[in-house]
Amino acid sequence: MEVNSVRKPRTVVVDDSRFMRGLITDLLDDAGVPVVGEAADGAEALDVIKEANPDAVTMDLEMPNMDGIEAVERIMDEQPTPVLMLSAHTEDGAEVTFEALEKGAVDFFTKPGGEVSMGVSQHGEQLVSTIRSVADADLAQASRQAEADQQRQPASPTTGGVTETGLKPFDDQRTILIGSSTGGPDAVEQVMSELPAGDCRVIITQHMPEAFTARFADRLDESSRYDVKEATDGTRIGAGEAVVARGGSHTEITGYSNGRIRIGLIEEDLGLSVHPAVDVTMQSAAEMITDPMTGVILTGMGSDGADGICAIQEAGGRTVAQDEASCVIYGMPKRAVEAGCIDEVCGLNEIATTIRELVP
Repeated sequence: MEVNSVRKPRTVVVDDSRFMRGLITDLLDDAGVPVVGEAADGAEALDVIKEANPDAVTMDLEMPNMDGIEAVERIMDEQPTPVLMLSAHTEDGAEVTFEALEKGAVDFFTKPGGEVSMGVSQHGEQLVSTIRSVADADLAQASRQAEADQQRQPASPTTGGVTETGLKPFDDQRTILIGSSTGGPDAVEQVMSELPAGDCRVIITQHMPEAFTARFADRLDESSRYDVKEATDGTRIGAGEAVVARGGSHTEITGYSNGRIRIGLIEEDLGLSVHPAVDVTMQSAAEMITDPMTGVILTGMGSDGADGICAIQEAGGRTVAQDEASCVIYGMPKRAVEAGCIDEVCGLNEIATTIRELVP
């Protein structure tokens, strides 16, 4: 039995809405997750966390007196505790959520639009699962990634045939497929910022809602040597280009010719608990792409990606998994390793170099 299935993390709920605090508390209590404190703003949260010493915190973003971003920064400085951000399902919500992740928050859960109480209740099981996962996160690793993310500079073009990473540019028509979940935004950004330019194409599948993936693509575009955009139905990508799977749907490879990949979107959930799913993207790539491929599984909870990475290996591609020591959540990489489909396991700092050197 997995640890997460019986985990009962002591949780503090922070939200300026009394109704929302009560709703989240009820959802957690019903699932056997004890709520040991509540707070109406970030300043009050600091006192409650010091007194209750919880395993996890749910944190609203927009609150009076002290907002969620400042509260996360103070928590990480004064009493490091895993924080799950609750954010609006909007582009503005995405922007501030990424800022909270940069301050050290482990993950986020989107508040649905419209009738909030109905939306959260429908996603109660997912909320509880996410809280349990966040409580098990390697907070030290999350903080290291957040610090590195804040210090990262925009990528520079190649100079003299060698990138700033010291790696020579790719000179083959390789496709790199990256899958990640909890802790993934910072991990993916680090890998992309360190990848050399060249003739390869990159497809990124990060578990993330629809309102967030376009902004995520923009961030990767700014921090990498690749032209990165959110996937749309019919998108084609070639050398030096990358796409981020759109949230709320699945991204598949529908065609491949002369080094160019055609992308398709599947709006149905296919009975899967996550969408976009890494498995869908990787399995379709294994079926359609005939040139060299490299599959990469980064930090995240669950087992998504294990079947897909095996399909890539069976198709002749090479495969890489992030090691436990550098993962915020060692779930997806662990399942991929246990499936026996990983060629190399390495730390986050070595992923880009390993991709470059692990040539089919």
